[in-house]
Amino acid sequence: MQTRQPALRNTKSEMIPVALVRAMFALAAVSLAITTAAVVTGRPTVGQPKASEVVASRAIILEGNDAQAVTVRNPDGTLLADLPHGGFITVIQNAMARERLTHRIEGNPPVNIVRYANGRLVAEDPATGWSAELYAFGSDNKAAFERLLDQ
Repeated sequence: MQTRQPALRNTKSEMIPVALVRAMFALAAVSLAITTAAVVTGRPTVGQPKASEVVASRAIILEGNDAQAVTVRNPDGTLLADLPHGGFITVIQNAMARERLTHRIEGNPPVNIVRYANGRLVAEDPATGWSAELYAFGSDNKAAFERLLDQ
């Protein structure tokens, strides 16, 4: 005689609660409405760094050698640093290289490291318009680029 196993039933027909799905769509709709209202009314942008005077600037060439290594040169080709573990400098080089790839920039033109009077330190790529606010990534990462700027 065979024993009959109870059928496994899915007592919950939905994995995600309906209220949560509705809340996600409501969040998306409200975000779109706020953004549309800001654009239509011409609201000025906020959360952008204030304009400031350039205190120091230096053009450098960042050459990525592999996933971690980076070479830093002056625009004339003289070596500033050969870093087998470039850390944050490699991260910025990779981000810049990706931006140049999407803009189809040939070669490896210099990037500018710029210090502003208000304390900002920025990597600016004139070839693409890309920039990175280096001071926003912590004091150790900022210091790596300050050393390059001060050499």
